[in-house]
Amino acid sequence: MELDGQVALVTGGGQGIGKAISLALAKDGADMIIFELNLDKAEEVSKKIGDMGRKCITVKVNVANPEDVENGFHKAIETFGKIDILVNNAGITKDALIVRMKDEDWDNVLNVNLKGAFLCTRAAVKTMSKQRYGRIISISSVVAFMGNSGQANYVASKAGIVGFTKTVAREYASRGITVNAIAPGFIQTSMTDALPEQVKEAMLKEIPLGEFGDPEDIANAVRFLASKDSGYITGQVIHVNGGMYM
Repeated sequence: MELDGQVALVTGGGQGIGKAISLALAKDGADMIIFELNLDKAEEVSKKIGDMGRKCITVKVNVANPEDVENGFHKAIETFGKIDILVNNAGITKDALIVRMKDEDWDNVLNVNLKGAFLCTRAAVKTMSKQRYGRIISISSVVAFMGNSGQANYVASKAGIVGFTKTVAREYASRGITVNAIAPGFIQTSMTDALPEQVKEAMLKEIPLGEFGDPEDIANAVRFLASKDSGYITGQVIHVNGGMYM
């Protein structure tokens, strides 16, 4: 129960990697706030967290909308009085080769993946600064370092997370707030399950460990960065990718 007495907020925490993160932090003792557009999914996770004996609230939030984020943080502070841990996980894809990429698909992906992290972080540091303690963890991607055809918007947003993380880490280190990122490789999700077998085989050849990661692999890295054991780590990117990028 490393996080007993702490409050954690996870964006996109109702499904996929976000769900695994939410459950892992609750298992370690944190009370939870889940920002999610799909409230049905969020409520399912909230029930599981409640069964662990932890408190959890779910808030319908589009992280790209400043008013949504402001209202969500207001409800979180009103309920718990503080936020100790923020995990910027919410993200979308709108894939296309750059010559075919629509302006709105570029804007939507950057707004959710990068502006969303900015809006949530800006709100979080206000309360974390007052308590002079905080952990901010943002989810980047292996493709931020390798590039990926057909994902110029997604890759740009995830590379932006890296620079953003380093800057906020410098700005708030003196307030006792650490700011780090995690760059997942290929993780076993419903999206990878739907891929043709030949595509999966080609992807696996790029991974030295020879297998896709699980959402729990990312959640375990978040657990560490959220803990007091990681107190001397800030401005870093932790790569969790089976050796795909070294």
